[in-house]
Amino acid sequence: MADCCSNSSPTPNAHDCPSCGASAKRVGIKTVYHQVRFPENQAIHSGDYYFCPAEACTVAYFSTAGDTVLKQQLRIASNIREGLLCYCFDITEAQYRSTLQAGSAAALKHFVIEQVKAGYCACEITNPSGQCCLAKFKQLEKQTRQDFSRKLKWGPSDFSSEK
Repeated sequence: MADCCSNSSPTPNAHDCPSCGASAKRVGIKTVYHQVRFPENQAIHSGDYYFCPAEACTVAYFSTAGDTVLKQQLRIASNIREGLLCYCFDITEAQYRSTLQAGSAAALKHFVIEQVKAGYCACEITNPSGQCCLAKFKQLEKQTRQDFSRKLKWGPSDFSSEK
């Protein structure tokens, strides 16, 4: 069984989403089949599919052959809108950001890393992008640090009109 979070596979190719123009990464056909609800999943054809990560875009997947799957046709469309960070263990971006701000994020991240090492993740099936979430944890950490730094540099008093 392949390790869904290993770095041994080459970086997926990217294409621009035909609907919104966002850069979309290629996903495996297994991901598409598991994400799309019945009966829409019966219309999926073999080929290269790409996942559009833009939250506002209505397209979830598109193929090089011109097929499209709308986000409303996915089993977990609401999870994309709600900012789910880790699809395998049901952790939202807001929950992780909260633990970062509280200084308790290490335990949560360690839990996910340990589950991945143990082979208990199913990113290829549960995550609509087909990608492992560990890189997203790092991105969210960086973004939260930057947001915090901006708040320290530009506090509420800096925008006061009483100067």
